[in-house]
Order: sequence, then structure tokens, then C-alpha cells
Amino acid sequence: MLRVAVVGSGPSGCYTAQSLVQLDASVRVDVLDRLPCPYGLVRYGVAPDHEKIKSLQSNLRTVLEHERVRFLGGVRVGEDGVPAARLRELYHAVVYCVGAATDRHLGVPGEDLPGSWSATEFVSWYSAHPDAVDDGFVRDARSAVVIGVGNVAVDVARILARGAAELSPTDMPQAALSALAASRVTEIHMVGRRGPSQARFTTKELRELGALPDTEVTVDPQELALDPAYLDPSALPAAPRRNVEVLRGWATAPGRSAARRIHMRFFLRPVELLPENGRVAAVRFERTVPDGQGGVTGTGRYEDIAAQLVLRSVGYRGVPLAGLPFDPATCTVPHLGGRVLREGAVAPGEYVAGWIKRGPTGVIGTNRPCAKETVTSLLEDAAALVRRELPGDPLAALRADGIEPVEWTGWCAIERAEAELGAALGRSVVKLPDWESLLAAARRSAL
Repeated sequence: MLRVAVVGSGPSGCYTAQSLVQLDASVRVDVLDRLPCPYGLVRYGVAPDHEKIKSLQSNLRTVLEHERVRFLGGVRVGEDGVPAARLRELYHAVVYCVGAATDRHLGVPGEDLPGSWSATEFVSWYSAHPDAVDDGFVRDARSAVVIGVGNVAVDVARILARGAAELSPTDMPQAALSALAASRVTEIHMVGRRGPSQARFTTKELRELGALPDTEVTVDPQELALDPAYLDPSALPAAPRRNVEVLRGWATAPGRSAARRIHMRFFLRPVELLPENGRVAAVRFERTVPDGQGGVTGTGRYEDIAAQLVLRSVGYRGVPLAGLPFDPATCTVPHLGGRVLREGAVAPGEYVAGWIKRGPTGVIGTNRPCAKETVTSLLEDAAALVRRELPGDPLAALRADGIEPVEWTGWCAIERAEAELGAALGRSVVKLPDWESLLAAARRSAL
């Protein structure tokens, strides 16, 4: 019997577990996660008002409820947790599906001013990630600048523009809902350094901005016209061409009265965050123009946009995991077909899948073929791997090491507690927002 540990219970981890049990009838899989809750970014990264995408949790749930799959939450791997070498002792193979855990920085003066955050920090707050901090994101803010033109940037701009009536039916934690309901943010600027034809958002996400109640989307036609592909989008792939069509419609639409405005801005590169009374007060941008090679160049002309809240959404990057090799140039673990490479040689029994394998690219579904490639490599190695005798049930060994994982029954208890909280608040399910309440709820399963 082949025992495999999958580290990470997001889409890449669940798809890895799914492929393993589908392709090998004897394999047993333990899915380990640092958090007591499964599903990774589907739970803690997908916007709460995107119910269709969040419904993917039911598919991932089916994987974790498989008779040969075991969920072990609350298990930290690496530094201050279970060492990678210890996992190799307990399992025939270990697949790391740990994602890209941090954000890219702008690298400009003032980026660390109070009021300046990564979009991920903001998303974690309104998604009830237990590591999130509530530092008054929207308190006293009237104007927000979102730097980036991808789907995450669209998400945070949309959430800033939503009203309490639209957010209350979601599973957003109560504190975040109350703060957003009291928000006085009326001007939201979403800014990209390149043109509309190079924006990374999907058309469906983009169109949602135009459907927000009491919100106007504005686009400067002169900025759009700087993009040669905007003037003639016929040669663009279908998705960017549709984006350009949506933006053109907004640019030519007559203005209307609205409580909030989302300003779509292009060809502006952030060069400095400007302070006032010790907090961010504005962002200074340099006007850019296309360089003819797919990039942009600065013009030496500048514009300041007032903002008491700045959210950067310029990409993710992987971080090293203690005990695993790491390529700082790509922020991934070196691998060959998913097999971890140590100093250029395959490390027996160690594998990667997901963003830590390929970088933060693709959509949720991209993790399926990525996971399958890794699992194919692992199962090709299985005959050699299974020869190594293990010390017994890994769960018993972890408990002997002083680790008490949150098992599936504990997660189900958390779900029940979140449903009870929602009912008490006159809402549907409401997420528990902190470690203490999550672990207290999980412990109820043992009573």
C-alpha cells in the first residue's frame, strides 16, 4: 500500500489527491493543511459575492470525503512545524501543493505607509482568513487606488463598491461586513501601467463592474487611444478584444449620477506613495506610452491621485519552504515533471504541483492537468517507493510528536458553527474569522 502526503488542501492539492485515488486503487492519501479549514484559495481567495466559483468547494469536498483520503488540518509543515525530512519518514511520497504565499511589491518609496496594503491582505480580511488583521482598511477613507488590472484588482474594486444589502447574503465575516457597510469610499481608481489590450482581467469579471447598483464606471477615451490595439482590436485574441469592446462602451457612455465611481485608468506607472500626517494620502504616477515591443516607457509627466487606501494587486510569488530546494529567480521549487530536483538530481519521493511548481499562472482548472502530470510521475516511481517500510500510521506518529490535527469531523463542526452564527445574525452562513473560534468549534466534534 502506497502512502502519500499531499501538503495543501487547495485546488492543486485536492486535484492531486483525486488523481492519486483514481489512478491507483491501493494508494492512501493524507491531505495536510496549515489551516483547520480545507479548500485554500477557494475558501480564502474567491470573493464572497462569487457564489458560482465558491461552489467549487462541493467538488473539492467530494475528493476529501473519499474513503482513501484523509484531511488533516492545523498541521504546519516546515519551519516551526513538521520538518520535511520527518514527512519523508512517515510517507512513501510527499507532494507539496503550497501555492504562492505572498505578494509582489511595487518597489517604490512610501509603499509601506499606513493605509497601503497588498490586495491579498484586504481579501484575507473580508474572507475571514485567521491570519488576517483588521487594521481599519476603509476607516476614514474616501478615495481608494487599486494598482493592477487583473481579476483580483477587479474583485477588490467591486467589493469596495458593494453595499451592505448585496454583501449581507454572503459568508463575509460580520466585522468586515459592518466596516464595509459604514465605508465612505466613493471614488475607486483601478490603475494599470499598460494599455487595455494587455489587461489581465476576464471579460465576465469586467462586466460585473458595470452592473453594480448606484455605481458608475468611467474610462478616459484619450488613455484608451494610446493603445494601438485599442484603435484596431481586430487582431487581438477573443478575450482582450471583448475587454476592449466593454471599455469602449463605457468610454462613450454619457455620465450619470451615482453614489460611487470606479475610474478605469491606463498607462500610468506608480512611482511614489505620498504621505500626509503619517499615512498615505496620494499616489504619484508617471504617464507611460507603448514602447513598440509589448512594454511601456515613461514620459516624465506625472499625475497624483488622492487616496487614503492603496491596494496593490501586481501578482503573487512563492516563498521557500524549509527543507525544500527553491529557485529565487522563478520563486518555484526546481522540478522535472513534478519530481523535486536537488542540485539537479531527482529527490526520491518528493514532488510538487500547483503554483509552487509552475508559478502563479492559470485559473483554478489549470491545476488539474498540472496535478495529473505530477501524479503520473509519482506513480511511475511507486514500485521503488513502496519498498521502503514505514513506521506505521502517520496520524499516530504525528500525535506522538505532539501534533493534534483537525480531522474531517472537526471541519464539519466548524461548518455547523458557521451556519449557527449566520442564523443568529439573521444571515446565511457566516465565517468564523480567527484561530480561537475555529479551533474551539473543531474541538466540539470530540465532545
